[in-house]
Amino acid sequence: MSTTLPAATVRGGPSWLARWEPENTEFWIAGGRARAWKTLAVTTASLTMAFIAWFLVSALVVRLPQIGFRFTPGQLFWLAAMPGLAGGTLRLVHMFLVPIYGSRVVVSLSTLSLLLPLVGWFYAVQDPATPFWVLMLLAFLAGLGGGNFSSFMPSTSMFFPKRLQGTALAIQAGVGNFGVSVVQFVTPWVIGFALFGGMAFVGDSQTMTRAGTQSQIWLQNAPLVMIPFTLLFGVAAWFVMRSIPVKANFAAQFDIFRSRHTWAQTSLYIMTFGAFSGLAATFPLLIRQIYGGFPGAPDPLAWAFYGPLVGSASRVLAGPLSDRLGGARVTHWAGLGMLVCAVLVTLNTQPSSLDSFPMFVAAMLALFFFAGVGNASTFKQMPMLFAPRQAGGVIGFTAAIAAYGPFIFGMLFAWSFGAFGSATPIFYGLAGFFAFNVALNWWLYARRGAANPC
Repeated sequence: MSTTLPAATVRGGPSWLARWEPENTEFWIAGGRARAWKTLAVTTASLTMAFIAWFLVSALVVRLPQIGFRFTPGQLFWLAAMPGLAGGTLRLVHMFLVPIYGSRVVVSLSTLSLLLPLVGWFYAVQDPATPFWVLMLLAFLAGLGGGNFSSFMPSTSMFFPKRLQGTALAIQAGVGNFGVSVVQFVTPWVIGFALFGGMAFVGDSQTMTRAGTQSQIWLQNAPLVMIPFTLLFGVAAWFVMRSIPVKANFAAQFDIFRSRHTWAQTSLYIMTFGAFSGLAATFPLLIRQIYGGFPGAPDPLAWAFYGPLVGSASRVLAGPLSDRLGGARVTHWAGLGMLVCAVLVTLNTQPSSLDSFPMFVAAMLALFFFAGVGNASTFKQMPMLFAPRQAGGVIGFTAAIAAYGPFIFGMLFAWSFGAFGSATPIFYGLAGFFAFNVALNWWLYARRGAANPC
């Protein structure tokens, strides 16, 4: 990729780089490499906060009934699903933004926008009389974090040469995905004590009733501790980042939809990231619905964070592996792993006791692991199939569609529990979808003699 523009055509003055040639070895060594990795560090920190805000609701929703909110299981799944609906929709907007406004403006302002849901949830959880529609609105605003992915990742893909894009994208997405695990891990701990010595602005505690035992918690602490980090990373992005002079208007970017590879890669990414995000958002509620009725039932938040943690770590590790072996080959084996694990989960979704809980968790964690591997490998495939600007658009679009995972999974599980009293039909359906995508990837990209090996 070579993007050298006359200075007069670069909008925003110092906000825009006049030249960017990552495939030029001399340019890369002379300063391009340092700027690319510095930009990756800043955007990855911001993306982590985006995932924290996006999945904050999944960590809060299991506690709401325990502090006095009167919601049905269906309403709780709706709250968990709403950030996914918003995130997917906003990603469809974000995929066009970087070539129009530049990385600096998009990353910094979208990061600062996360303050809206964080501040809103800080106040809302302190009053059990908060109407359901208000919480639904705040859950939708949490989707602002989900939208950011489809501008951050295309931006990163343009900063690096093709030989490093698998690694760079896996690092950014993998570390960013850790935000899911962070918010689900930190929430149970940070809500257990008064921050800042119980100062008035922190708010009063709530009485949590769980398994007949009462205790005091500060649920508002979960969004509160994220506010200063969000502010810091948003400001840092403004001062550290510069924008690459790759520009295209809204209409020009629609050329990606004429390629069959756009649609094939979208299906593959729905399999991997759609499953990761959808299961990460609903894992706490699944544990609560499937195993919460037994004596000594496990605390969902004590286990749920392991899924996103495993999936995020495997995504980071699979990036360099995909650069070495090829994305299609890694996607093939990741898809087969997901297929097997989905079937194994069904063996433990209608338990008669807590004895099957360890196997349920193990199968779910294995499913998260292979989903994370596939997340990395599919993002290696896209830059190999498309030119740099188009690759950015395809990454943004596929990420947008897959981001509906939390919404779709939330709705599917709500329907399945209502109609069948079990999550088993959904996992059988997932197994079928995974099998289709394994065949699709093998035929187009992974088999010997494929027209487009990647």
